[in-house]
Order: sequence, then C-alpha cells, then structure tokens
Amino acid sequence: MNEILSFWAQWLRPSAGLPTVQWSLLLAVAAMTGYLLQRHIGLPKVVGYSLVGAVAGLAGFSGAVWPLQGIGLFMLELGISIVLFECGGRIPLRWFRHNPMVLVQSVAESALTYFAVYWVLLWLDMPARVAGPLALVALAASPAVLTRVVADTRAAGPVTERAIVLATLSTLYALTLGSARAELMNRSSITFMDTVYPVMVVLGVSIIVAAVLALVLRMALRFMSPTSESTSMLLLALVAAATAVAAHMGGSAPLAALLGGMLLKQLNPRPWAWPRQLGNASSLLTMLMFVLVSTVAAQADWSGPVAGVVLALIVVRLVAKALGVAVGNAGSGSSWLQALWVSCAMTPMSAIALLIASQFVLASPSTGHLIARVALPAILLMEVLGAVIATVAIYRAGESSKPWAPLARGNQGDSRES
Repeated sequence: MNEILSFWAQWLRPSAGLPTVQWSLLLAVAAMTGYLLQRHIGLPKVVGYSLVGAVAGLAGFSGAVWPLQGIGLFMLELGISIVLFECGGRIPLRWFRHNPMVLVQSVAESALTYFAVYWVLLWLDMPARVAGPLALVALAASPAVLTRVVADTRAAGPVTERAIVLATLSTLYALTLGSARAELMNRSSITFMDTVYPVMVVLGVSIIVAAVLALVLRMALRFMSPTSESTSMLLLALVAAATAVAAHMGGSAPLAALLGGMLLKQLNPRPWAWPRQLGNASSLLTMLMFVLVSTVAAQADWSGPVAGVVLALIVVRLVAKALGVAVGNAGSGSSWLQALWVSCAMTPMSAIALLIASQFVLASPSTGHLIARVALPAILLMEVLGAVIATVAIYRAGESSKPWAPLARGNQGDSRES
C-alpha cells in the first residue's frame, strides 16, 4: 500500500494534503460497508467501520501513527468526549440513591475484571509492570460501541439503560486510574502519596473543566433552544475546547466530558433531546474514531506466542464482567437473565482502551511495547466481536424495536411460501 501511495503522491497534489484524500476515501468505504452490513446481515454499522479500518491497517495504511499523537490523538479524544458527554447526560445521580445496587454492580464488575485479568496474566508469566496496565485496559468497556449498537437496533429498556450506565462508570474508573498509572510508570520507588497524587490531579483538573463546561451550557440553555442548530454548534465547540484544555492541563479530556454531561444533567434535570444536527456531526466523528482505532490496532505485532495471552485476557474479561454483574444483581431490580444480557452488552472494547494503552506507551516506550503487543489485538478483536455480542444480547433481551434483518427476510420468505 505504501508503494502505491508513493506513486500516487508523485502526480496528485491536493490542496489539503494527501493524507486528507486517503482518510476521506477510507471513510467513504467504511460508510458504505457499514450500511451494507446492517442492511443485509443485520449487524451494527460499527462492525463495518472496524473491518474496513482493520483491512487498511493490515495492508500497511500509514495515515494512523502509533502511539497516538497530534491531530490523530485530538480527533480520537474529541470523538470519545462527544460520546461520553451524551452518556453522562443520561445518568441521573438520584437514580443511585434510589437503587444503590447499581453502584455495587459497577464496582463489583470493574474490580473483579481488573484483579481477574491481573492474576491470570501473572500466572502466564507476564511481568507485574505489564499485567497491571493491561488489567486497566481490560477494565474499560466501550460506551461508544454500545451506543452505536443501541442506535442501529433502536433498542430501549432496562437492559439497554443499565448496560450503558455500567459501561460509562467503568470508563470513568479506567480513565482516572489509567491516566494516573501512566504518570507513575517511570518512578522506581512509589509511596502511598505518590500513588494518590496523580489520581487527585487527573480528577481535580477534569472536574474543574467539567464544571466550567456544564455551567456555560446551563447558562446557554436558559435562552437557547436545545433543538436549535446554533445550540448544537455551541455544544460541539465547547466540548472541543474542553478536550484541548483538559489534556493540556494534566487532566483527562474524555473524563472531563463525561463529568460535564453528568453535571449538566443535575443542573438541567428536564429531559433534553440530543440535537439532531449534533447527532449527524457526532456520527461522522464516531465513524472516524472507530476506523482510526481499528487501523491502529491492526498494526500490532501479530505473533503466535502473543495469541494465547490475548485469548486468555478476552475470555477472563468476559467471565469476570458476567460474574461481577451477577454479584451485585441481588436487589438491583433486574432478573438474573437480564443481568446476563447486561454483562454481554458490556463486552466491547474500543477507543477508551486504545487511548489508555497509548498513554502507557508514551509514558514508557520499553514497557509500553510489551503492553501494546497484547492490548492492540485484544482491542481490535473485541471492537468487532464485542459489537456482535452486544447486538445479540439486545435482541435476546427483547429490547430492539427493529427486527433483525436475516430473521425478517426469513419470515417474509415463509409468508410468501405459505
């Protein structure tokens, strides 16, 4: 692919640069592939986006640099921030007061996932300095994948809402602990205060940026219509500004957006429809994010010895999340079967996990290389496989208002024959 692009670059001189043309064509192919997969097979569009990115990455596409940096890192953080801001706006804190077992489920599945993956990796002779960061990568679910699956299946119900909430909370833990862990990777001796201080810095800066973002938007909503196109542009611009500022000041941009959405929900508790205009812009950003994630992840050092570790991480993560959700299910208001579908819907890994892995690689290239060779294949596999599992879980839970394409065609065929 690099040779083809080099030959192409000799006579093509686009005003915005050759990488812009490459990414534009790649996104166009991804959009068509996602549409065809959803229409004819019934899989969510994100599967098509990820497959196109994976093929481009395996073919040697040079438009995505690892570890993430520059404009690629900003676009990934912006896409994550938009999704997490929306997810944060769907979480009323008073819900936890009336049903605290949801928080118990969240803490149980996150803690069990972390320690189960950590201990299994140690058992597989992985160094502790590698097993710990990989356990944090495995901790993060993907609200971005889950919300796209929900949108494509038109799902609504208790399983869908709880899965989104638990996936969002696991993201909160992973972003906070992952950013703090990256700050400690190069320190030889670590005291208790050395461990706590980075966590407090990440949380403090993110909360300050989130508070400013929520207050500005709350003031704007006093005199602007939530469904206005101008409100959509204001929201997108403010989230982009918060993304740049939070990362520069030592916080976490996605974490700031998530907390900002949660704070805005408390300041403006009335139901707020996600603006249609912002939905279109958000869809383009999330498609770019999924293609970027799979393109980068596909560039991993694929090898036989690593495959066993990757499969072990994936299997242990799936089992740990299922057990963790089950542990906190008693008294949470959902049945055991619903708890199973919730844990299945939380299986995808995507941009959050990639962002955390990139932080580890930038903090310590030597250790980060060992982390990336396991994390990247796992992220790629669970971005695709996790989306499929989440789709099946939503349909099995009976919360999709849209019939699955293969089943719908089968029913139509049976009715014609009869």
